[in-house]
Amino acid sequence: QVQLVESGGGMVQAGGSLRLSCAVSGITMANYRMAWFRQAPGRERDFVAGINWKGSFAYYEDSVQGRFTISRDNANNLVSLQMNSLKPEDTAVYYCGATSGFGHMKTVAPYDYWGQGTQVTVSS
Repeated sequence: QVQLVESGGGMVQAGGSLRLSCAVSGITMANYRMAWFRQAPGRERDFVAGINWKGSFAYYEDSVQGRFTISRDNANNLVSLQMNSLKPEDTAVYYCGATSGFGHMKTVAPYDYWGQGTQVTVSS
């Protein structure tokens, strides 16, 4: 059974930091590109950051570039998202996704597996 389990969400004041983790089981994570998406109430699930198989290249949504850092540990099947200088507009449920294909990482379609999400709330 494939499981992606996010943790590390919570409530923080603007300017603060959080570190999200995604524990992956049931698949060989090294065979998947990994990404973080987020979904705010009334909005679609939007791309935040992605990372290739070996962690040698990362992609970011423009509004988080320079504030967020995605990383992966294939030996321990973990993907992380370090979020600094958080803003109220970062408030959302954050999801971890895994894709085995070569599709465009910034859309939801290529993803084979998703976690259940973790809530991040940033107060002003």
